[in-house]
Amino acid sequence: MKTPPLTADLTRTTLAVLFIGGLLIGSFFIVQPFLPAIIWSAMLAIATWPLLLGLQRRLWNRRWLAGLVLLFALLIMFMLPFAMAVSTVIEHSGDIAETSRKILSFRIGEPPEWLGRIPLVGSRLVSLWNDVVSAGASQLTDQVMPHMGNVATWLAAQASGLGSLLIQVSLALIITAIFYAKGEVAFTGLLSFAKRLGGDRGVTTIDVAARAVRGVALGVVVTAIVQAVIAGIGLWICGVPFAGLLAAVSFLLSVAQVGPGPVLVPAVVWLYWNDHIWLGSLLAVIALVSLNIDNFLRPFLIQRGGANLPLLLIFVGVIGGMMAFGLVGLFVGPVILAVAYELLVAWIHETPDRS
Repeated sequence: MKTPPLTADLTRTTLAVLFIGGLLIGSFFIVQPFLPAIIWSAMLAIATWPLLLGLQRRLWNRRWLAGLVLLFALLIMFMLPFAMAVSTVIEHSGDIAETSRKILSFRIGEPPEWLGRIPLVGSRLVSLWNDVVSAGASQLTDQVMPHMGNVATWLAAQASGLGSLLIQVSLALIITAIFYAKGEVAFTGLLSFAKRLGGDRGVTTIDVAARAVRGVALGVVVTAIVQAVIAGIGLWICGVPFAGLLAAVSFLLSVAQVGPGPVLVPAVVWLYWNDHIWLGSLLAVIALVSLNIDNFLRPFLIQRGGANLPLLLIFVGVIGGMMAFGLVGLFVGPVILAVAYELLVAWIHETPDRS
């Protein structure tokens, strides 16, 4: 039997690799606009899958009904912060207009006496204050107007980003519904791919990734919801304006692992500044509860979610993932670190083959 020339085999292999690489690159560019929504929907489906099965058992074993209930709950969870923000702005539209008029008609008076007594910079601050007073509103407006174009451009970019976010959320919910309907098929295919790629260790990696997603979903997102609800109730009870909007901001800050402190601390100061001593003290106590509840609730929920991982790993994964990948990095970061951690631990404890 004649052996084919080596150059022919090399050419065929090179062309095959180039063809497969071209297919992969082309597929990536085609799927790229949908990747954030696909990742989000996969994370949502994995995190809520046990809840879906539990609802299915209670709803006469009807998967479509359980999926519909969960999708409605997810829709409320995503849209509620936006609805609260919009309703707060509409509710206080008169206050916003009045504040705008006050700002436009505001006139700076003489500098206070204590300003000049500040060591080192007091005289300079007084001179700067007098320059601003003498300049008048018209000159200040002329200095500010050139920068308004940049502000308008920034606002337009943020509005565009908000519209893109809403589109991605809608796509994520649609794809999540598909995962709910065909989840077993997708999971079987993923397990087959992992087993083909890495054998039993590949299957273990899939399980680790799923547990990391559920742990983060419970430990980070649920904790952020609890902190935002406590903060929102405290702001509403104490009569702080824009309580709904501030609660939504508290939720986003809690998800980003910053906490509701940047919202609650200025609110407490504002209450004390306006001589609402009792309300300020009440909000300070509520703020302490909201700021510290994550120290107890997050570890419990992460362990409840099955993520038997170091809390430092989860924390670094959440922060680093958000900095690297944006909001979707909230889940992607911990998953990548969890898989790398488990593979590293398995490799360290693996008994080398000495045969």
